[in-house]
Amino acid sequence: MAKIALITGILGQDGPYLAQLLLKKDYKVYGLIRRYSKPNFENLEYLNIHNDVEYVDGDLADEASLLNVIKNIRPDEVYNLAAQSFVGSSWEQAKLTTEINALGVLFLLNGLKFFCPTAKFYQAGTSEMFGNSNTNGYQDENTNFHPRSPYGVSKIYAHWMTVNFRESYNMFTCNGTLFNHESPLRGIQFVTRKITDSVARIKLGLEKEIRLGNLDSRRDWGFAGDYVEAMYLMLQQEKPDDYVVGTGENHSVKEFVELAFKYIGIDDWKKYVKKDPRFLRPAELHELKAKPDKARKILGWNQTTSFKDLVKMMVDADIKRLSS
Repeated sequence: MAKIALITGILGQDGPYLAQLLLKKDYKVYGLIRRYSKPNFENLEYLNIHNDVEYVDGDLADEASLLNVIKNIRPDEVYNLAAQSFVGSSWEQAKLTTEINALGVLFLLNGLKFFCPTAKFYQAGTSEMFGNSNTNGYQDENTNFHPRSPYGVSKIYAHWMTVNFRESYNMFTCNGTLFNHESPLRGIQFVTRKITDSVARIKLGLEKEIRLGNLDSRRDWGFAGDYVEAMYLMLQQEKPDDYVVGTGENHSVKEFVELAFKYIGIDDWKKYVKKDPRFLRPAELHELKAKPDKARKILGWNQTTSFKDLVKMMVDADIKRLSS
């Protein structure tokens, strides 16, 4: 009998890649969606799996809807990828960010405790929980949390609630602290996709400049398609645990911009880039770099896409999209 997986955040970036992976492994995949008048299935259609997923209505801010979904489908595995994940908006919508990212996790865990206590649960953490805290220049499972945004704070609540349900009720719950991961499915409001979209537009003569904030921030960037494999592997282990997932190297926003422009044949990229203070954070997070030794050793996971190939992939996808 096929395993049943429930994915929240199915319409985002990671959800479609994870659904694609699970479908290839013969899972029956349910995707939780809020009841929009017209849901945006663009990312699922991009991967040609829109019709292979069964959709159920629910909202992380509505506990009753989540209890109803879990009771009805009785999942074997739950992957909570849904979040208000744009850091900038979390300052303007701190209450909403908390309701979705923090309380939503509590609601899901309660639902599993009541109706599916043997189900396995994956909580999508984030490197934003670390803030500027580091251990000898990197972040791993032992690095202290010191978030620099309401988004990071909300994710820490979710992290520790996941740990507490594991330790208090002997449930199979895991946290994946994933560092920045990108793809052609990334939302246009995120800096990496903003860069590749603008570079593609400049290439096609549709734009003349791109406005960005801090070019010196450094992030550990990987490919989302690689990272969903780590999520899956966490729930296949004998014992639940928490893992940091990243590439182990970091690059500046400036490097990302330079590489994207160089790929389309422009070396003098600076004349196209304008610094805009509107895109600076109230509390800046300067540098993130994962030390994913535990995930590599125990899960056998490793990334397969280089930083350079990731940038090329995203630029190519945006050029193709804008040219069609």
